Amino acid sequence: MAATDSLSGLFKTGGIMAILIVAIIPVQLFIFIAWPPPESVAEFFALFQQNWLLGLLSLDLLYLFNNVFLIFVYLALYAALKRVNHSAMLMALISGIVGIAIYYASAVAFEMMSLSQQFAMAETTEMKQQLMSAGQTLLVTYKGTAFDIYYVLNAVALLIISFVMLKDTTFSKTTGVFGLVSGVLMIIPSTAGTLGLIFSIASLIPWIIFSILVSRRLFQLSNKTVEK
Repeated sequence: MAATDSLSGLFKTGGIMAILIVAIIPVQLFIFIAWPPPESVAEFFALFQQNWLLGLLSLDLLYLFNNVFLIFVYLALYAALKRVNHSAMLMALISGIVGIAIYYASAVAFEMMSLSQQFAMAETTEMKQQLMSAGQTLLVTYKGTAFDIYYVLNAVALLIISFVMLKDTTFSKTTGVFGLVSGVLMIIPSTAGTLGLIFSIASLIPWIIFSILVSRRLFQLSNKTVEK
């Protein structure tokens, strides 16, 4: 009974987290459109001094939460599909969670805010130049190797999960297809120039549909688990 209750809770949590992930997407898009992120260290420093919250949001603050939510979705999907293909789902789970862990190595929002505060208080030109150099290093890290690895590993995780979905009736074929489409579009990181940006934006629609369908099904599985 305890195991049944724990699965019900995991499925319900995964369903909630999938909806939260969907909710974050339009908010982040609105922020990026309404207030395009700065392109230089000096502009980021100025933004943080004017509006620290907008500065953090411009450096993907919401995605720090998004990826925590995604971990619970992965865990719920693993629990729901491991009986179909345990080895594949284990690889997907590891790929996704390792990718997320690597992502946090590329997150620089709070570090940039700290540098901005130090820059505002710096009294010498030399100190300001050092802080500008440190900020430039952070910007390179922000969209560097760690981010690209995170992006590709999560695309791989999504592709594996979607293939497993297509081999079983736990989730609809439609869910699996939308997951595959999104996963294919996510193979090219958003940092890969114009092509990467186009693929990244194009992947959002199938990803949103996939997440909504996954959330609905996880809630259904949660209720069925409780009934048993």
